[in-house]
Amino acid sequence: MNVLFAPEVEDDLYALVRALIDKGYLGTYEFAVSYVEDLVNDVVQNIHSKLKKKAPVHFYRYGQNLRYITYQRNAHTTWYIFFETLPDCYLVTYITNNHVAGHWML
Repeated sequence: MNVLFAPEVEDDLYALVRALIDKGYLGTYEFAVSYVEDLVNDVVQNIHSKLKKKAPVHFYRYGQNLRYITYQRNAHTTWYIFFETLPDCYLVTYITNNHVAGHWML
């Protein structure tokens, strides 16, 4: 199955590159781009095999029958990738992390 990203998610990923630099999390544009590319590549390559959990009710506004997987780049940040399973693809509808939405993931 293919993996597609909703336009809003693509916009958020581009904004993430800038935020990683502006907030001082990563020092260079190239490193920030690489960080986001690694996140996207992990989703595309592993969404098929990763454990898929039912999304908490709070996230239902991002789609129907939402599931999520996680991506942990380091000990401090866990990314939550929310998606719908359609007949021929996974549609990623929202991406967030434990710093923003960790309290909803209990």
